[in-house]
Amino acid sequence: MPLTADDVDRFEVSRPRLEAIAYRLLGSADEAQDAVQETFLRWQAADTDRVEVPEAWLTKVLTNLCLNQLASARVRRETYVGRWLPEPLLAGDPMLGPADTAEQRESVSYAVLTLMERLSPNERAVYVLREAFDYPHREIGDILDITEAASQQIFHRAKKHVAYGKARTEIDEAAARRVVEEFLAAATSGRTDELVRLLSKDAISIGDGGGKVPARTKAFEGAVAVAKFVWGLFKPAETKRAIVGGTPEIYAWTANGEPAIVAVAEGRVVAIMCLEVTAEGIAACRTQANPDKLERATGQWAAADHGEPLLVM
Repeated sequence: MPLTADDVDRFEVSRPRLEAIAYRLLGSADEAQDAVQETFLRWQAADTDRVEVPEAWLTKVLTNLCLNQLASARVRRETYVGRWLPEPLLAGDPMLGPADTAEQRESVSYAVLTLMERLSPNERAVYVLREAFDYPHREIGDILDITEAASQQIFHRAKKHVAYGKARTEIDEAAARRVVEEFLAAATSGRTDELVRLLSKDAISIGDGGGKVPARTKAFEGAVAVAKFVWGLFKPAETKRAIVGGTPEIYAWTANGEPAIVAVAEGRVVAIMCLEVTAEGIAACRTQANPDKLERATGQWAAADHGEPLLVM
């Protein structure tokens, strides 16, 4: 039977939540949208009159689609060129989902999305549903066909994997901008010791170019190594302009709730560097430069009031 207008409305009411769940599970906006669209097709084919709780039914279908996707993604990433990083989302993107609690904001931070790559598909699903959307373990068990006790155990194990000994510092947009401004001032000062002062001793820098743009496969580790790399990264050069197809303009922004440096050339977002801030300093610089993972950000950027760049390279 074709869907009624009420059936479509019920799905559309759930769409924002489904997209936010799928993005956290998959780390990709495009893949999240595909999973939600497939969920709609399953909804279209279902006998909706027999679905007692549409939200629960849709969440179960979506989650299991994402679990299948995660299993195949692990195989694909074995052949991925260079380091794989999630797709960053700029501030204001509705796919970031709920941000009312510290746990919800933490669960979609770029740092945590990256660390969630350590988790098994089931661990990731339990962590996301519990931490970001506050599902009771009983409901998570129903979604994943496991017991409530198993869900609790998996959640505690997942939290241990995601935690790594450093308390990330939560900051507002104004503070995030100050972090980026100070970072860029140090990066362009010509003195790496200014950058070293801002970094934690064991800071890392990693990038994802997806084989489309140059990106070092091995992470830079330690404040001095990271500072030297960043200092060179923000030195204007004709080769960099050739790679991005224009003159990069550098802005302070936030992505996934973290301070971010956004590089834009000819209206296209060509790189987003997310800065992980801890009490010890900036602990990580994670740069997404794969153009395939920046298309949504470019669309969001075009609609944003971003003012003047802090730096033109």
